Amino acid sequence: MTAALQIVFDALSLGSLYALGALGIAAVFGVMRLVNFAHGDFIAFCVFAMLLPSVDAAAIVFAGRLPFYLLIPLLLLLVGAGLSVLSEVVVFRRFRNANPATMMIASFALGFVIRHLLLLLYSSRPKSITLWPNLGLPVEFLGAHIPMLQVVTIIITLVVLAVLVLFLKRTRYGLEMRAAAENFTMARMLGVRANGVILLAFAISGMLAAAIGLILATNSGTADIGMGANVMLIAFIATVIGGLGSVPGAVAAGFLIGAASVVFQATLPHDARVFRDAFVYGAVIVVLLVRPQGLFAPKSAKQRV
Repeated sequence: MTAALQIVFDALSLGSLYALGALGIAAVFGVMRLVNFAHGDFIAFCVFAMLLPSVDAAAIVFAGRLPFYLLIPLLLLLVGAGLSVLSEVVVFRRFRNANPATMMIASFALGFVIRHLLLLLYSSRPKSITLWPNLGLPVEFLGAHIPMLQVVTIIITLVVLAVLVLFLKRTRYGLEMRAAAENFTMARMLGVRANGVILLAFAISGMLAAAIGLILATNSGTADIGMGANVMLIAFIATVIGGLGSVPGAVAAGFLIGAASVVFQATLPHDARVFRDAFVYGAVIVVLLVRPQGLFAPKSAKQRV
């Protein structure tokens, strides 16, 4: 019972991380049909932003007004949203009418620039970051010892999903985003403001990247230039498995991949555990062979397939 409960929490925690990454990619893809491969570098940038003098100065200015456990997340959410919106204004806006492959290459180039900017500023050596060390302590739940960070990660993901669902269903901007994701051309003809919807999607994606960066930095205690690459890769796979254009599908697939990784790690023979990722990607291939359009593809995608 205890071992099974530990596996469940591990699966939910890792799946939450992948779900947040997939959600960030799906938010932009829904309105622009752009797979932003710079998303992983956004994650790393948000973590390294904690080392910037300007962020330290802002933390000092607002230190007396907000508690530390709220101040740092809010600052990094603003950094993530700002970086993502800036990338849209400076780079992606020029390619709106271009081929999707062109936009994808532009995202690779943007990620390359961000990565090497971090290399120029901080070198390739990981930097130590101490954030809420108490979150690494275990809490007892039904006999299982669960790291507090896992519980916090799961709660954050559930709150983000709930807020996003309410935003998409109950607000005007959310309705515009849903309409743009379904048929962007028709939405513009009906009066949806293209620039506003796209900037909002990029801002949400950037804030999700910052949230992932916070979780990774808290878990590892380091800032590494390549720390967002693996999450980006899994998140992209999750959006494909869930069905490109389906936000709920991307989230569900993120949880499925996280669960599969943990289950394989727990059940494979000891000598075979180093090949866990091969088994996970093998399962991904099987899923795509059976449903190439994805498990939860929207109706428009099914019609195209």
